[in-house]
Amino acid sequence: MDRSEKEILVSALNARLAESALVVVTTQSGMTVAEATDLRRQVRDAGASYKVTKNRLAKLALKGTKFEALEPLCKGPTAMTLSPDPVAAAKVCVEFAKKNQKLTIVGGALGEQVLDPDGVKALAALPSLDELRGKLVGLLQAPATKIAGVLQAPAGQLARVISAYSAKDEAA
Repeated sequence: MDRSEKEILVSALNARLAESALVVVTTQSGMTVAEATDLRRQVRDAGASYKVTKNRLAKLALKGTKFEALEPLCKGPTAMTLSPDPVAAAKVCVEFAKKNQKLTIVGGALGEQVLDPDGVKALAALPSLDELRGKLVGLLQAPATKIAGVLQAPAGQLARVISAYSAKDEAA
């Protein structure tokens, strides 16, 4: 890789970092190609990207971004998972690390706040944006359902009373 290719790689990674809300830094040692491909697919399905780069290039890309504090974490065979959704990348990385001991979470950053591995795991435990939207819609629909039930109850009770009187008159 010559100098111009490295510059292009650093600028592209820098642009991705600028668009991201969350960066998860992981180390991977001994992962097979199939395992790495599976991880990349899961990350891509979550709307994030997984990038393995040389530490020197990653440190250059981090300069001038809100994730600059992650520079000390770039040691050994590292990879970065970048995501505009603050929870999706953390969920995928934590779930994959639980199943595969070859992937270790080193840390991450949510905006300018640096997270340790436990912080990334805590972030992964939060509901995703889609789950929160679903819960919000459910909360908004619940009062309308309750109001409809309350409004229908008196009519139903009146119908049952009339039915009981008619049944009583027929019996007599």
